[in-house]
Order: sequence, then structure tokens, then C-alpha cells
Amino acid sequence: MLKLAILVSGRGSNLQSIIDQIESGILKGKAQIALVISNNPQAYSLERAKKHGIESLVVDSDKFKDKAQYEAQIILAIKQKNVDLICLAGYMKLLSSEFVKTFKHKIINIHPALLPAFPGLHVQKKALDYGVKFSGCTVHFVDEGCDTGPIIVQTVVPVLANDTEETLSARILEQEHKIYPEAIRRIAEGQVKIVGRRVM
Repeated sequence: MLKLAILVSGRGSNLQSIIDQIESGILKGKAQIALVISNNPQAYSLERAKKHGIESLVVDSDKFKDKAQYEAQIILAIKQKNVDLICLAGYMKLLSSEFVKTFKHKIINIHPALLPAFPGLHVQKKALDYGVKFSGCTVHFVDEGCDTGPIIVQTVVPVLANDTEETLSARILEQEHKIYPEAIRRIAEGQVKIVGRRVM
């Protein structure tokens, strides 16, 4: 059973998709959420965790004098739970190189674009401004760069002529809810191996 820690900052729709797949889908009997951690005390993700009886922890980044102290609290909490995999689900903080090194190849993230295109924020605006015909989403391992880690799974979403940031984002989010649990399933079943930059 793969033990997960989910790091969140906002509403937590990807958290919900993981919970749903654990309760009655492809992750049932294969993964469990040991802890949900939020840097935002107001995050709706915390309500989702509470509703499903999942332990949650708020580590408010504004309460610490520096990033090292803030992350030390999170690292301690994760280690205490003997977590196998850390999932970033709308977590709006960049992890330090020390954090990534501490959990090397044990952190994954969902990004609403087809990496390596359009890393960072406001990616649907970037895609529309650039005029691409296809966008999508990517689940990848987290390394010390910004959205640069080895890619686990991707899916393609066509860009429509009348798309706005909101409509494109909504269609991509639907696919995120499918591929994030799928990536976790592959890891839980031992199907994922990193060879250089490639995930086999």
C-alpha cells in the first residue's frame, strides 16, 4: 500500500480526484493518503480532507521567518508518517533543492500544460497567446528546476478557436483528474522506473 502525502494550497479538485479513486476506483487497495498538508489555513482542500476522515496539517508559510524553517516542519511531518510518495496538488510554493534532495524521486506534480512547453504559471494564457493547436497536462517527478522533472504521463487537449483561459483550463482540469490517479497507480504497481530523463 503506497502511503501518500498531498501538499495543497487551494480548492483541491485534484486531491478530490485522488480520494475518489482510492475510495472506489483504480487506487482502491493500492494507495492511501496518510496526510494532507496546506500552507494556506483557508484552503478548501482542508475541508475535503476532513470530510473523508483524512488527517490534515496547516503549516502556514507566513508564520516562519524563512523557507528553511517552514520546510523543516513539513519534512518532519512527512517523515513521521513514513510516506512513500509526495503529491503536489495545486501547491503554490516552489520547493527548495534541499527538500527535493531529501525526497529524491518521491515527489510528483501535476502541471496544466504539455511540458516542456509552458512551465510556470498562467500557462493557458501562454498557450493561447502563442497560438498552439494543442495543450494538455503532465504528471512529472519534481526535480530542482521549475516543472523540469522526468515526465510520467501526459494527455493532449485540443485548443478550440473560441477558447478563453477559463474554458481551456476547465477542459484541461478534467483530464488532470484522470491522469494524476493513473500516475499514482503506475507507481504503486511498480511500473515506473527513471532512466536518465525518461520514465520507463
